[in-house]
Order: sequence, then structure tokens, then C-alpha cells
Amino acid sequence: MNELSTRAVSGAIYISLLILSIYWQYMLVVLFFAFGLICMAEFKKLIQLESKAPYIVFTVMYLAFSIWAVIPEKDLGFNETIKILHVLTIFVQLFLIKDLFSEKTIPLFESKRYILTTFYLTSAFIFLILIANNDKEFTPMLLLGAFILIWVNDTGAYFVGKNFGKQKLFPSVSPKKTMEGFLGGLFFACVASYFIATFTGTLDFTHWLILSIIASVFGTLGDLIESKFKRQAGVKDSGVIMPGHGGLLDRLDSIIFAAPFFYLFLRLFPYVT
Repeated sequence: MNELSTRAVSGAIYISLLILSIYWQYMLVVLFFAFGLICMAEFKKLIQLESKAPYIVFTVMYLAFSIWAVIPEKDLGFNETIKILHVLTIFVQLFLIKDLFSEKTIPLFESKRYILTTFYLTSAFIFLILIANNDKEFTPMLLLGAFILIWVNDTGAYFVGKNFGKQKLFPSVSPKKTMEGFLGGLFFACVASYFIATFTGTLDFTHWLILSIIASVFGTLGDLIESKFKRQAGVKDSGVIMPGHGGLLDRLDSIIFAAPFFYLFLRLFPYVT
């Protein structure tokens, strides 16, 4: 089996598993719990953190917030906690963006490694579950739409960049990414937003159009940030669990970084419409 076929098969298994799980609330929680543990193992290797503590933190936080999200009409005092988690997560992500553009390497002193495993990775999986349970109402098409936007953006960027790309987007981190590819991904994501709005019956086209821009911008930043972590670690892929693709973190890096910004928009748009 050649590399393209291998990539296609492993990618199809990953997408099928996600789509099949996304309509069953508890199965989705279990799937993302497994995904989170795998990504945590891969990320810990990238940042050279041997402690087992991040697994414990992930398990406690993820299960606590997931249980709150899937139990209807139960506050449990988590509303304010989610707001605090959201602020801290976006604050950490803004620092990662700063490090991407202003630092030759991302500083990885001991305390920052624990901050990253908590507010870059753990919180991302929490917000993926919260997106699927927006306003504590299970709406899987919101999450599926977010994934589709990321997939369309990545695919569009790849094909446009490969065929028309000339101007490098961020050559010091990812030499193959081009400005043309980024704009191509953005264009196709915007087109996809119309069909998502039409067929999911969730948000209107304007809202999905804004989410497509969020997917392109923050998904690309997430990809670049993970690429910088890999470059610092001296590896090509975060792992080997997906033949032809690398690690699971390599496939989820865009949605992991974009998820808190998706959720921020979902929380804010009732106040701006």
C-alpha cells in the first residue's frame, strides 16, 4: 500500500469514528477522553515532560466538566468556573501566538509545561464537549460543523498551496505553508459555511461564515504552533498512531487551538445579533 493509500485509509477510519460517535452524547465523551489521553502522551513527549500529573489533571477536569455538560438542568456551580477556565485558556493561547511570532523557540520552563498541558490541551477537549452541548443542549451538528470547517480549510490550503503557492507563510516553522494556501483554505471554508448553515439547521449563514474565518485563522495558528513544538523537539510527527499522518495531535492541532474561540463566539453571538 503506497503512502497516499495509507493516509486515505487511516484518515477515513479517524473521520468515520468521529462521525459515528458524534451523535451519541456519552460515546462522544468517551471518544474525546481517549483522544485527549493520546494527545497528552504525544504532547508530553514534545515538551519533554515526564510527570504523570497532567494525566490526573486531564482526567479530573475533563470528567467533571463533561458530567456537568451532559446532565440537563444542573448547575453544580460550574458556570462561573467555565468562564474562569475560558479566560485563562485564551490568555495562554495568546501567549503562544506571541511566542510563535516573537520567539525563536517557545519557552518551556517547568511551570509553563504544566500550564500548557492544562490550558492548551486539557481545556481544549473540555471546550469541544461544551460546543457539542452549547447551553446544555446536545447539538452535535455544531461540533460536526466546526470539524468540517477545519477539514475543508486544511484540504483547501493543501491543494491551493501545492498547485499555486509561492509566498511562504511562516518558513521558519512550516516551510511548505504558503499565503496562497492559507487564502485558498479560507475561501473554501467560507463556501462550506453556506452548506453547513443550509443542511445542519443550527446557526444561520452569517454566523457560520464568521466561524469559518475563526476556523481558518486560529486553525492555521494552531497548526503552526504545534509545528514549532515539533521543530523544537526535533521530530517530524507528534506520534505514529495514524499511519501516513503521524500522531493524533497532528490531526487535532487545529481544532484544539480553535475550539476555545469557537466557544467564545457561541457564547457572545446572542449579545451581538
